[in-house]
Amino acid sequence: MRLEGITLVDLESVRNYEIAVEASEDRLREYGLTLNDLSNAIRDSSVDLSGGNVRTDGGDVLIRSKGQAYRGDEFADIVVKTNADGSIIRLGDVANVIDGFEEGSIRTRFNGKNAVFLGVRRTGEQSAIDVAKKVRKYVDDRQGTLPAGMELSYWDDDSVVLRDRLSILIRNALQGALLVIGLLAIFLRPSVAFWVFLGIPMSFLGAFATMVVFDISLNVMSAFGFIIVLGIVVDDAIVTGENVYTHLRRGEPGLTAAINGTKEVAVPVTFGVLTTIAAFLPIAFVEGMMGNFFSAIPMVVIPVLLFSLIESKLVLPAHLKHIEIRKDNPERGFVRWQQNFADNFERLILKYYRPLVERTIEYRYATLATFVGGLILMVALVTSGWTRFIFFPNIEGETATANLQMPAGTPFRVTDQYIQQIVSAAEDLQARYTDAETGKSAILNILAVSGVSGRSTAPNAGRVQFEITPRSERAEDVTMAGLVSEWRKAIGEVPGAESLTFRSGMMRAGSPIDIQLLGNSLASLQQVGDRIKALLAAYEGVYEIEDTQSDGKEELVVELTPQGHLLGLSRSEIVKQVGGAFKGLQAQRIQRGRDDIRVLVRFSAGERETLDTLGKMLITAPDGRVVPLSNVATLKPARGPSKITRIDLNRTLNIRAEIDKDRVNATALQAQLTAELDELLSAYSGITYTLEGESRQQRESFASLSVGLVIVLFAIYCLLALPLKSYFQPLLVMSIIPFGIIGAVIGHWIMGYGLSLMSILGLMALLGVVINDSLVLVDFVNKKTRGAGEPLASAISSAGVARFRPVMLTSLTTFFGLAPLLVERSQSAQFIIPMGISLAFGIIFATVITLFLVPANMMIADDIRRFLNRQARRLGQLAAS
Repeated sequence: MRLEGITLVDLESVRNYEIAVEASEDRLREYGLTLNDLSNAIRDSSVDLSGGNVRTDGGDVLIRSKGQAYRGDEFADIVVKTNADGSIIRLGDVANVIDGFEEGSIRTRFNGKNAVFLGVRRTGEQSAIDVAKKVRKYVDDRQGTLPAGMELSYWDDDSVVLRDRLSILIRNALQGALLVIGLLAIFLRPSVAFWVFLGIPMSFLGAFATMVVFDISLNVMSAFGFIIVLGIVVDDAIVTGENVYTHLRRGEPGLTAAINGTKEVAVPVTFGVLTTIAAFLPIAFVEGMMGNFFSAIPMVVIPVLLFSLIESKLVLPAHLKHIEIRKDNPERGFVRWQQNFADNFERLILKYYRPLVERTIEYRYATLATFVGGLILMVALVTSGWTRFIFFPNIEGETATANLQMPAGTPFRVTDQYIQQIVSAAEDLQARYTDAETGKSAILNILAVSGVSGRSTAPNAGRVQFEITPRSERAEDVTMAGLVSEWRKAIGEVPGAESLTFRSGMMRAGSPIDIQLLGNSLASLQQVGDRIKALLAAYEGVYEIEDTQSDGKEELVVELTPQGHLLGLSRSEIVKQVGGAFKGLQAQRIQRGRDDIRVLVRFSAGERETLDTLGKMLITAPDGRVVPLSNVATLKPARGPSKITRIDLNRTLNIRAEIDKDRVNATALQAQLTAELDELLSAYSGITYTLEGESRQQRESFASLSVGLVIVLFAIYCLLALPLKSYFQPLLVMSIIPFGIIGAVIGHWIMGYGLSLMSILGLMALLGVVINDSLVLVDFVNKKTRGAGEPLASAISSAGVARFRPVMLTSLTTFFGLAPLLVERSQSAQFIIPMGISLAFGIIFATVITLFLVPANMMIADDIRRFLNRQARRLGQLAAS
């Protein structure tokens, strides 16, 4: 805490301080005392009191007593009784005062040695990387000053993973940027390509400034946002720059070409960027835990797009006006090669694309039917389960955890024994995967904690974790999934364990299967739960099936006897005295340094470990008489639940299980499971169920995405209606949106990925990107038909030829900007790749749709318009006649 920048440190896996005053019942009887007497003596004597002031001529003098005890020896010196002969009995004479720790047993071992853990966390605006760097330096500096036999080390350093992810994303961003500028230089004049590419860093700098203002940190998701927008951000600059370049090649002066070229595409380009922004907005409002995680993406993408719009409309034309094309002075070197490439590319467009688009226009209905048939087939393949959908895939982490839960009431020594067996299996695995040459193992460290469940102490629970080396530093065939599988087999079944679960993923959206039963009868819930567990066990790829119903602890139920009633005792009074003896009477809570310490008065440890003490325990009646507990109460053995959870006044039972997502189609499994649950519960009245865990997160996320999709489509329609000045043409532009799904799904097939939530988010972002080129194409057609009066078929053909290069170039820059990420094999990048696949492959397929389907749709729309006009004229003639 003394290190600058370190503000939050937790002491973990240790027992809290406690002062225990333990007295045997025989000793108390010898001195004529009770536990209440000891507790009252502590309260009355261990206290600081003020007695007011004495107002003397020299000033006021404070009268006070300073008797608060803080240490065990100070409590032992407290007077609890004075005898008639003047002798004094102190607390230490009657009881054993233990200034130590709570009785709950906790044992922590790190690489086989006893350990204590300090959790250092960042707060507020602190950087996790800076905090980790300071802690590592402190550990290194203090290592040589520790007592013999002690050492400092660090474990579970999240900054290592964070640095790894950020370096991966930055590397991919740089590689994507090089591919983009290379692509621009091939298709455009190098000088034009340079000024177009310059918009990327300028827009990124603007976004960084915005992140500072809105307190958005640079993390994995915000860095991913920069990669996503890398290829998209130059779309408006490409269209503007290419159009200005076209004007320059026509012989217009630089300033004139810059102005005319920019104005000609200003409206469609501006609204194209706005539609892209509208498509990314719903990602910021996804509900549930996953929404908080993904909201950083649009917070980065939107500022980048806004700054790119400003740059392409105000800054880029000012640079392009200085470019000169001299036909009398032929270019040399790369510029000449590029010019030849551009000329040949244009000739290929005229030779191949123009005839194809003319044929598409001629057979427009066949073209539309072909694309619609492909879309229907793709939707069928996805909804039927042939294409796997995984809401949130398993992302391999670098730490594996085995959580052991024994039945309630299991002694600590039994739990610790099984934890040690799990540690031994991990140590065998560590030895097996040790490199003979270097002596380094794939498993770095092994941590074991017994007596802890979550953040609370529990003698029947424990966990074992091991940490492995980064993927880049170990053999390709050594994976976390493989290590955990071998570890599970080596451990086998733990006798009597309620559950033994293994976790190795970086993050989870909850259990893949989590069925929550609600009812009023615990027995009925358990009966249904057992049947559901048997049902799940029959599914292939479903494992680690468990429920939240514990067998409960053995208990003794206290019932008053007639004699107890005659003595005026009540059930609460007996339980209070028994609880004080065995659980302890809290006499005080004191603040010692930074620790809040309880002072408990109770029987000695030996007496609290046997049931004989309970039967012989003396109970004080209201009249002062002391009688054995066995005379005033009976103790009936029973077993009660360790906990009862209620939701809306209903008792609940959760059945959870893991699934092998690489082998099992989670969507198909959930549909089949839901049908069987409905059939099973039809025989049990009063019991209902809900699907929690991943299913709940999926419902919440998809519900918000569905609402967002409707809002986005409406917003895009409105944004398109303004520049097109039509109610119908926006539908033509938007007609390509559903077909982007085909490219996205094919991309997942090619890359070997299943569909996931990230894929859906990629499709949401694709909505605004795919229509940009269509908007520019339709706008060009409108200018030719409305302004120049050119026939529609001819206008579509010439507009397609004129816009082929920018349409192709904007799609390729988006694809190549994401390409390095798509082939990234680092485990840290796997969960974000599906979003990149949806965008990259979706935009490529959308290019084909833009260049062929949009022209066909425009001709079909014109056919419909002509048909309606003919019908209107016919009706008018009939009315006139």
